[in-house]
Amino acid sequence: MSEVIRVLIADDQELVRTGFRVILEAEGDIEVVAEAANGNEAIRQAALARPDVVLMDIRMPELDGLAAAEQILQQPHPPTIVVLTTFDQNEYVFRALRAGAAGFLLKDAPSSRLIAAVRAAATGDSLIEPSITQRLVERFAEPLVVPGIPPALASLTERELDVLRLIARGLSNAELAAEMVVAETTVKTHVARILSKLGVRDRVQAVVVAYETGFVRRTEA
Repeated sequence: MSEVIRVLIADDQELVRTGFRVILEAEGDIEVVAEAANGNEAIRQAALARPDVVLMDIRMPELDGLAAAEQILQQPHPPTIVVLTTFDQNEYVFRALRAGAAGFLLKDAPSSRLIAAVRAAATGDSLIEPSITQRLVERFAEPLVVPGIPPALASLTERELDVLRLIARGLSNAELAAEMVVAETTVKTHVARILSKLGVRDRVQAVVVAYETGFVRRTEA
């Protein structure tokens, strides 16, 4: 990732794109390098502009955001994708998370959350609204309940399993460090090892695995 976070905004509403651009470019470390009004254009712009983060609306003409996200994530060195959504699109959001999106942002979120989401996505930390992401995973994941540690998680150490439980609660790296009473660099090392062992792109995907295997259940939230 470059020092300045490069962002692509994909939304069929020009006013939304313009508003997001104004908010983001007021920050010294964020640059909007491209915009797209439909899914096909988002795919093209992602390949041309090479953004670090894509803000992707789900409902767009020609090709919806979900299909566009899936194709963008197949590109060499793909960006991090944050889905733009409203509460009535929960099922589509979870499909996007399973496809590889790093998280999502409510379209009516305040500007401070938009900025925080872009920065978090660029660094691989937890996105904003972790509790909402967690509720989505709880609702739509279908856990395969088995006794003991699920086979998919067998390669994780006890410490890494503890970290995964906390990630599933929506804790950021800083919050994980405080909870575990360790340095944030130590947390980052644990998280990186978990992602590598599970073969997933980011911490949201790790949470999906945790719920789908039954390792974390709704009663533990």
